[in-house]
Amino acid sequence: MPLALLALAIGAFGIGTTEFVIMGVLPQVAHDFGVSIPTAGLLVSGYALGVVIGAPLLTVLGTRVSRRKMLMFLMGLFVVGNALSALAPSFGVMLIGRIVASLAHGAFFGIGSVVAADLVAPEKKASAISLMFMGLTVANVIGVPGGTYIGQVVGWRVTFTVVAALGIIGLLGVAKLVPEQGRPKAGNVRAEFAAFKNVQVWLAMAMTVLGYGGVFAAITYITPMMTQVAGYPEAAVTWLLVLFGVGMFLGNLLGGKFADRALMPMLFTTLAALAAVLLLFTATAHNKVLAAITLTLIGALGFATVPPLQKWVLDQASAAPTLASAANIGAFNLGNALAAWLGGVVISAGLGYTSPNWVGALLSGSALLLSFLAAFLDRRRRRPAAGNVVAGSTPARQTSVPIGH
Repeated sequence: MPLALLALAIGAFGIGTTEFVIMGVLPQVAHDFGVSIPTAGLLVSGYALGVVIGAPLLTVLGTRVSRRKMLMFLMGLFVVGNALSALAPSFGVMLIGRIVASLAHGAFFGIGSVVAADLVAPEKKASAISLMFMGLTVANVIGVPGGTYIGQVVGWRVTFTVVAALGIIGLLGVAKLVPEQGRPKAGNVRAEFAAFKNVQVWLAMAMTVLGYGGVFAAITYITPMMTQVAGYPEAAVTWLLVLFGVGMFLGNLLGGKFADRALMPMLFTTLAALAAVLLLFTATAHNKVLAAITLTLIGALGFATVPPLQKWVLDQASAAPTLASAANIGAFNLGNALAAWLGGVVISAGLGYTSPNWVGALLSGSALLLSFLAAFLDRRRRRPAAGNVVAGSTPARQTSVPIGH
């Protein structure tokens, strides 16, 4: 694998750390600014909203420059946002810093996925994407717990200073290691938006929202579930999240490896298993050992869906993949927000702290049904081409399924 993937992974590590570390230092931030915990929670939801908006917006604006230059700009934006958070004199300024940093998130992963896939042979594209996302999974094993510890011992401002420094390293890595690939093939906004005429692109994003959303339905409320249901002390939650991160790391690697061999069968398997494990979590959450094992499996199965989903989008929008790729990253965050809200609804309804697991299972099961539909439409698209083959001829390649056909 090209060394340029390391630079992309470093950038992903910094982005993954800043996205999740705020959850570990939220009480300290709320105390320092004199706001309530729910108000401080706007730093989480504001970031997610920034990803959803920033992913397509910055990707469109970046269609007229090379992907390498755009990645450098995005890492610079990330550095500015985290530096602003670290130096913020008020809560409002910190919220602005979080939003500025979040604008780089979706576009970086979207454009980075295209760059990673272009760096390798066709049969290794999913593996290359998974190596870039490995930085995000390692962030949940090392970056988030480490950043939380620094924030609790030294101060949360130091945490965001360190994250900004990681962004500088990522920026230098992209500048030094990522080759110049020229501007996106389509080179204009109209061609990028044309990719959304393919119903498969919309199906892939819906699968992303529902499939990975199933994970966040449970993980958003993991602290009360582990402390009040499983019986863990609050101090153990950090290490339980490390187990979740380890599962993400392993699932990401396996998802990329097997998606290169059989993409849709891999997606069927992981989504079905994820729905089953989330359903099982309602029972295993009452036992410390089983809860820890189940949590690790949720991380593994949840992130095993990421490389195949991202590659499916790239394949379906092959003529102009950049915007569709970035929009799919925004779909992950939209799924996170939707699942967290639904999980809160069932808890508020008095169904208990394990009830979000039922929500997660239903979401992932719905994504599985959509994956069956996507596979069916893909087979139907290919069948006429195969039937039109005559002696000495080659069937025309069809690259999209227009909506309404």
